[in-house]
Amino acid sequence: MVPRVKLLVVVASIVNLGFSGAPTAPPKKAIVKNNSGVTPVGLCGSWIKETNGGLFTSPNYPEKYPPDRECIYIIEAAPRQCIDLYFDYKYAIEPSWECKFDHIEVRDGPFSFSPIIGRYCGQVSPNYVRSSGRYLWIKFVADSELEATGFSARYNFTQDPEFKDLGAQPPLPICEFDMSGPEGIVESVMVSKEGKALQTEAVDCRWFIRAPPGSKIFLRFLDYEMQNSNECKRNFVAVYDGSSSVEHLKNKFCSTVANDVMLLNSLGVIRMWADETSRRSRFRILFTTFHEPPCGSDTFFCHSNMCINHTLVCNGIQNCVYPWDENGCKEKRKATILDSLDNTNVTIIGVTCGVVLILLTVSIIIQIKQPRKRYIIRRDEFDPTLLHEAFEPPHYELCTLRQTTSCDNEDLPEDFPNLQRTSSKCIHGHHCGSQVSSTRGSRSDLSLRDAAAILSEMETSTQTPFPLQATPNVRRNIVVMKHSYSHDGAEECDLDDEFYDGPTTSRGRSMDRTVHRSISNDF
Repeated sequence: MVPRVKLLVVVASIVNLGFSGAPTAPPKKAIVKNNSGVTPVGLCGSWIKETNGGLFTSPNYPEKYPPDRECIYIIEAAPRQCIDLYFDYKYAIEPSWECKFDHIEVRDGPFSFSPIIGRYCGQVSPNYVRSSGRYLWIKFVADSELEATGFSARYNFTQDPEFKDLGAQPPLPICEFDMSGPEGIVESVMVSKEGKALQTEAVDCRWFIRAPPGSKIFLRFLDYEMQNSNECKRNFVAVYDGSSSVEHLKNKFCSTVANDVMLLNSLGVIRMWADETSRRSRFRILFTTFHEPPCGSDTFFCHSNMCINHTLVCNGIQNCVYPWDENGCKEKRKATILDSLDNTNVTIIGVTCGVVLILLTVSIIIQIKQPRKRYIIRRDEFDPTLLHEAFEPPHYELCTLRQTTSCDNEDLPEDFPNLQRTSSKCIHGHHCGSQVSSTRGSRSDLSLRDAAAILSEMETSTQTPFPLQATPNVRRNIVVMKHSYSHDGAEECDLDDEFYDGPTTSRGRSMDRTVHRSISNDF
């Protein structure tokens, strides 16, 4: 019974193979698209792309690579990632001093002028290589002699160490735009206007500019500013010529200046990356599609091998590399209010201006012919007493008080020779300028009569006269300087001159000596 069951199973399997044909192939791997490419395509070995990396080799690997070959491999990781590169142990490249002949050159960036990491050749495979950013530029060069096995390299995408603190990041929003036409404006504000992403989200946006077949694209920056200048990991604007693949990267701007770009293909891609801290980065680019000469009847020649659409001439925007399209555009300038005036309006304006001019002329003539009134301003009579005291110079009066001694040997007061001014509250009487003081009559402002009266009082008040030995001609003279000067509104100046008695030694002196005392104001 058992052998019959086995026989039936074998027959069934044979029948199944006959009807179904060859056994089914295993399921194919999903196609992985990452920004990594090789130039020239198809002549520089194989390239296997995976989700988190890939694998590429030299031409004909593991056989000897052909002579006279130059291959460029460019690897681009996703934002906030870097690249780890490993070379297989089966590695052989013609050795030379400083690898001047066959070699592999690795640079830290997307361009041939990016910082170099190393140049490798010989029989020992290079060490592990890690990029500092999102790009690696690799060039393989083979000269015409001494070929070798070549190389096989694998790369992986890993998280950038600078962004480890951010942890797992949410997926980036889809942000793509399609644009076409003879001209157009590409600007960063389109992201927020069309709701592609929130202001707090990181963006990786692409603008695809499609020109007619056989045409080219000219890009001119109208505005450009990166919030985090010179930090390409946080924000940049990149321009691709032909596709968004890394091997078609034309220019990348992340500093303070962006230059105009001329694309040689009919498809141009503008890419903007800005993380959460760089959303205020902005740009504004004018694109113009053109084709090379000869120019048709519906195009305009820009004198720089550009034939642009004739509708772009004199539109107020420079579409050519040089402003040939905007020169001599007076006949095509925008309409103004003067252009809207017709003959009737011009006539009305002319008549109105003529009437105004006539009236103005008549008024000027009337003003000239009309006699003018003369006005004489009479001043009031001048009162000299108002400024008398201000301009009146000081007056000095010299008074001499004389007293002649008689032959009867009339006694004089003992203190008479020492008669002097002892104190005064006003040093300069004319500086005080007090009218009150002049009316009160200070001791320094004595008249002849007052001086005589004071002298007589002193003579009568003297109790102990002293004998004098004098000749009849002995005289006592007091010279009094009278100074009167007053000022309206000045302070009141009190003069208090006192006479005091002092010890004398005039008993042994000659009585014909004349004593002069000057009582005056000090200046």
